[in-house]
Amino acid sequence: MNLFDLSGKVAVVTGGTHGLGMAMAEGLASAGAELAITSTTPSKLEEALNYYHSKGYSATGYLFDVTDELEAAQKVALMLATHGKIDILVNNAGIIKRVPALEMDVADFRKVIDVDLTGPFIMSQLVGKHMIKRQSGKIINICSMMSELGRDNVVAYASAKGGLKMLTKNLATEWAKHNIQVNGIGPGYFATTQTEPIRVDGHPFNDFIISRTPEGRWGNPEDLAGTAIFLASDASRFINGHIIYVDGGILATIGKPANE
Repeated sequence: MNLFDLSGKVAVVTGGTHGLGMAMAEGLASAGAELAITSTTPSKLEEALNYYHSKGYSATGYLFDVTDELEAAQKVALMLATHGKIDILVNNAGIIKRVPALEMDVADFRKVIDVDLTGPFIMSQLVGKHMIKRQSGKIINICSMMSELGRDNVVAYASAKGGLKMLTKNLATEWAKHNIQVNGIGPGYFATTQTEPIRVDGHPFNDFIISRTPEGRWGNPEDLAGTAIFLASDASRFINGHIIYVDGGILATIGKPANE
């Protein structure tokens, strides 16, 4: 079990103030990691820190935009001065804009790419320099099933998440020789506050997800914790450049026949 022990490790989780990011951050903290959480919203950051502290976890907050290269550099430097090191980086911060491709403004497309792809590159580059000096590190990029599949009205998001998959593979290729493992997690459909309004019997999308998922249910946020701990720990020290899809089996099947 020592392979999964994160005691003494410092984990940076971008956007770790709510939803799946918080679930993964809490998983890392439960395994012993010291958290450094980022957000662009002061109230969300304060609320999240209060929650982590109430659970007895060590957590510090940093308010900045991961797409702002100068600001990100300043805050990463502050993290290193505060914590002394960064062992784990989880690039979780992201946005989605649901608009048909023909109707999407180019500015909105660029914004999604900037947050969901350029932001992880900026953070990986900044933290990667430190990890290379230490000859040790774990980077976990939060991808998506849209890293593999298309869907209506998410052209920018799918483009960014597909790019994030390849960023993961390329960074793994370049940095493996420095004892840095770069992998990704691709969540399926999860029961969060955002999906709560549609997770009701009879709702078309809820029925679609239940029927499309071999396990026949939505994922629970805590279902991601084990994968995050695994990829952040010594248990995954020879795994590099892979995306682990935590999706209840969706990507494993073409789906049920209509007459089944």
